[in-house]
Amino acid sequence: MRVLGVDPGLTRCGIGVVDGGTGRSVSCVAVDVIRTPADLSLAERLLGISDAVEDWLDRYRPAAVAVERVFSQHNVRTAMGTAQAGGVVALAAARRGLPVVFHTPSEVKAAVTGSGRADKSQVTIMVTRLLGLLEAPSPADAADALALAICHLWREPMRARLAEAEARAAELARTHKARLAAAARTAQSAKGTANSPTWTANTTGTKR
Repeated sequence: MRVLGVDPGLTRCGIGVVDGGTGRSVSCVAVDVIRTPADLSLAERLLGISDAVEDWLDRYRPAAVAVERVFSQHNVRTAMGTAQAGGVVALAAARRGLPVVFHTPSEVKAAVTGSGRADKSQVTIMVTRLLGLLEAPSPADAADALALAICHLWREPMRARLAEAEARAAELARTHKARLAAAARTAQSAKGTANSPTWTANTTGTKR
């Protein structure tokens, strides 16, 4: 399975493609950072990110897209820009009918390093090791994009199985509830029949 990972941002948007093989084997296909000049308008910067992502989707044809989920940050303006960039990526993928999954930073760190509190240098080291790269991806946004793709490859199958199990459990619960309701209605109907008065016609003649 091939996954496009994106670490969204207006100034630097990390982007990487990873192929998943047998078991947990992964290999890097491509990695880069999309940059947009700060002196451009927001619309122009988002357009630049959109064009670059569209090009990557056409060139590498991933089966899914993994994007980092924006969480609360002290800098509201930065958080908004990150969210807008992530939205552009999701829109480009949706146009192609590709599934888009948003992973939290802690999920990505835990998947790659084993700790949800790992710092960026630890993530970069593990990504370099897992992908067998000769040198570490730079800047950190590039490494984060690859980490997102790896996280998706390793976590999504389990997530899908859990979702399937939950759906089956919900369906069984609905079926069981429906059977109980039907049994209750049947019992109520039988009780009503048993309590109904019985009328017997008097066929005996009366002699006057």
